[in-house]
Amino acid sequence: MSGGHFCMERLSFCLLLSAWSWGWAPGGAAKPKGQGYPHMNSIRIDGDITLGGLFPVHGRGAEGKACGELKKEKGIHRLEAMLFALDRINNDPDLLPNITLGARILDTCSRDTHALEQSLTFVQALIEKDSTEVRCVSGGPPIITKPERVVGVIGASGSSVSIMVANILRLFKIPQISYASTAPDLSDNSRYDFFSRVVPSDTYQAQAMVDIVKALKWNYVSTLASEGSYGESGVEAFIQKSREDGGVCVAQSVKIPREPKPGEFDKIIRRLLETSHARAVIIFANEDDIRRVLEAAKRANQTGHFIWMGSDSWGSKIAPVLHLEEVAEGSVTILPKRVSVRGFDRYFSSRTLDNNRRNIWFAEFWEENFHCKLSRHALRKGSSIKKCTNRERIGQDSSYEQEGKVQFVIDAVYAMGHALHNMHKNLCPGKVGLCPRMDPVDGVELLKYIRNVNFSGIAGTPVTFNENGDAPGRYDIYQYQIRNSTPEYKVIGQWTDHLHLKVENMLWPGGGSQQPSSICSLPCKPGERKKLVKGIPCCWHCERCDGYQYQLDEFHCKRCHFNERPNENHTSCTPIPIIKLEWSSPWAVVPVFIAIVGIIATLFVVITFVRYNDTPIVKASGRELSYVLLTGIFLCYATTFLMIAEPDLSTCSLRRIFLGLGMSISYAALLTKTNRIYRIFEQGKKSVSAPRFISPASQLVITFSLISLQLVGVCIWFIVDPSHSVIDYEDQRTTNPHFARGILKCDISDLSLICLLGYSMLLMVTCTVYAIKTRGVPETFNEAKPIGFTMYTTCIVWLAFIPIFFGTSQSAEKMYIQTTTLTISVSLSASVSLGMLYMPKVYIILFHPEQNVPKRKRSLKAVVTAATMSNKFSQKGGFRPNGEAKSELCENLETQALATKQTYVSYSNHAI
Repeated sequence: MSGGHFCMERLSFCLLLSAWSWGWAPGGAAKPKGQGYPHMNSIRIDGDITLGGLFPVHGRGAEGKACGELKKEKGIHRLEAMLFALDRINNDPDLLPNITLGARILDTCSRDTHALEQSLTFVQALIEKDSTEVRCVSGGPPIITKPERVVGVIGASGSSVSIMVANILRLFKIPQISYASTAPDLSDNSRYDFFSRVVPSDTYQAQAMVDIVKALKWNYVSTLASEGSYGESGVEAFIQKSREDGGVCVAQSVKIPREPKPGEFDKIIRRLLETSHARAVIIFANEDDIRRVLEAAKRANQTGHFIWMGSDSWGSKIAPVLHLEEVAEGSVTILPKRVSVRGFDRYFSSRTLDNNRRNIWFAEFWEENFHCKLSRHALRKGSSIKKCTNRERIGQDSSYEQEGKVQFVIDAVYAMGHALHNMHKNLCPGKVGLCPRMDPVDGVELLKYIRNVNFSGIAGTPVTFNENGDAPGRYDIYQYQIRNSTPEYKVIGQWTDHLHLKVENMLWPGGGSQQPSSICSLPCKPGERKKLVKGIPCCWHCERCDGYQYQLDEFHCKRCHFNERPNENHTSCTPIPIIKLEWSSPWAVVPVFIAIVGIIATLFVVITFVRYNDTPIVKASGRELSYVLLTGIFLCYATTFLMIAEPDLSTCSLRRIFLGLGMSISYAALLTKTNRIYRIFEQGKKSVSAPRFISPASQLVITFSLISLQLVGVCIWFIVDPSHSVIDYEDQRTTNPHFARGILKCDISDLSLICLLGYSMLLMVTCTVYAIKTRGVPETFNEAKPIGFTMYTTCIVWLAFIPIFFGTSQSAEKMYIQTTTLTISVSLSASVSLGMLYMPKVYIILFHPEQNVPKRKRSLKAVVTAATMSNKFSQKGGFRPNGEAKSELCENLETQALATKQTYVSYSNHAI
């Protein structure tokens, strides 16, 4: 504030004060003498130095009235505490020796505007009154009684009152020490530079309340504030601290009007019920408003629903909860750390109407406290109120409990006393009484001494001020409990920068120990993420981390790595189990059994053929190609073991080689046989010359040439894509991750498998075509028909294989079905060839050896065919059309006169 502005402000205020002093100020011309005289509506005690006092002796009056009902604890107790402190200081030889402290104590009536009027009394002495217009009847000069000079003020109680008064006192540089005002605004040293307080700022209180809320695991609360600096600033500080700390949200902030209308508190309760989950209500309100809120909650039948958390204005007072014990049960309140002053208890209990005449409101207190009347005229007929006897005693004939701020009132008076003492010691060294340097007392100088005091208070706690005039934050935490039908405030913790709360000692509405909740949303279960409600960080919807997601943190889900799946509650990821086809699996037992039987049968046929290698049947079957075909059949059976074995580099390499090789060998041999038969008879229709490449050696070359194409393709595959095993996590990535499995398999895709088996299928189809074309050969070439049946059956097997194999690609059992289907199909193909082509021969060899002899059969067709080919055959010197088909000398039975012999070709029944 600039100097000019300050002067103008002070000048205008002085004009107002002059008008107040001369026009309608009470007691402007009289000054009672002696100790403790009533001065209209104030208490005046003479002394060398006068201190002002502001106390809410009465409550706020109804409409049209300044003051209301008497406040026994908040008003009288605190006022008497100041008088008690003054008596102690004046009787202390070590503190302000030979200097007496006086007082001018006013009633604020719990209203800031009324307090402003009353506090003008404190600055009267600083105003020079103009007496030029005053005329005395006798013609003499007017006698003006100069009011006492107030050097410092103790008070006020409410923050809004202190703010109003502080704005006046700072203009006249009068220091002020409050015993109860805690609004954070008062910490602004640029605006309230002459204000100090022995109680901590609500900034500390708000932090303590936030810590309590979090300790009780509440995160959704409502706030309720009385209109004015104390309530609004307190709630604002709470909201600010809750935002800074996080984790606490305010559902709604409700303000109690300064002049509430009828039904206003019922409306407040209905509004609080709109957010019913916010059961905890933070209250920064005056005593009267607290009581009316509790009454409204009781009328609304909400006893036990709300959990009230009151600030120091509630503290441990009885008045707000009197006859409302059940509604207030479980309430948590906070109060600057204090100790009951026993000396004050003795002092106050000894007060009577006779020894306490200096307190002009004590008679009113006496009537209120003992429910009696001092004047008989005040008694009404039929009334239960009796007449006071003056023999009543406080604490004996009435209940008594020291009000919570008594200690701080005493500490505030002592802070002023110590500051004056230190000031006197420095400015008036060795002087008895006041010296000129302290007459009058300089307010600016006194403020410096106030801010520097450091002494042990009446309760033993240190009294100090920081640079803003605030006391350090030390709080006791109370809970209003009802034990054995006896209500009481019980200390459940402390706060001194950090919270120490004994939750186990707390009792809640109904006397239970089950802690009530005040949360917007229930905590999400493990594996669920929070989806916040816009603008309300403490309210959320819980969404399940589904599928392959897990809970990364409380707000996010994340998909597990491709080789992992979420655990049962989706809080982390675990490796997906790896599976393979086990030897003990039913899917493996059946194909292995078939393969073993097939291998045994194949070896039996091979051994039989080797044993009877030179017999006509073995010779007639074409031994070279028969052994090649049996080798292919054996490999087809052996492939089953490679398909079931655990995939690794060697196993996968062998699979690539032998999966198609066995069938390629088998069908290459059969194709060579059917092609040879077809060419022989086709050639016989056109000419008598023999087809080329029908000798055993040629047949082997053709067969191995066909087989080599398969091997070349596999070699190219090895070069382009080296063999290796993989773990496939996609085949069995089921919708439910619990059933997901990783499959250990060889890196052979369905397309690669088609290419691998495609060549064998091509040979099979070609062989089938030739089998169809040779179905009409002579009966002596009857091995063509078994080959045909073999190929027809094989085609049926593979036609059944294709839909089963590829139709199960989406099945969870894909690996098992496809592997089993493939191995059984290959084994069945081999079994068909083995059964139709070799088992009849083995049967004849072993059980009908009489048929295993050369046979001569005169076939007209064969003879005709042989005749057309005779020239070629004669040049060859004994042609063996099927490798081992013998040349027979056929005699012409009709024309035995022929002198020459002619060689004819005769095919045995078991040829080919």
